[in-house]
Amino acid sequence: MDMDEELCLCFHVTRRKVVNFIRVERPRRVGQLSECFGAGTGCGWCRPFLQKLFDQAARDGQVDAELPTPSEYARLRAAYIREGHGTPPASSSET
Repeated sequence: MDMDEELCLCFHVTRRKVVNFIRVERPRRVGQLSECFGAGTGCGWCRPFLQKLFDQAARDGQVDAELPTPSEYARLRAAYIREGHGTPPASSSET
């Protein structure tokens, strides 16, 4: 996943925004990433990926964890929504 690909599909938050938020704001808890344009507060699909980035930053100061390709990410998220695990906000584009 490139830096300008959306990590939070509900609120269109890119990986770059999350990475920069982690570097600049230095959140103490993963839940504070919601302050980054609402990341993780929609359907919940991106929370494990936010956790992965947060954990890596806490562990070694880097924020370059491997994430799925954008097409795979969107496909898996669509299956997650269809299975009823989360409901995207009305303003998001469900994929």
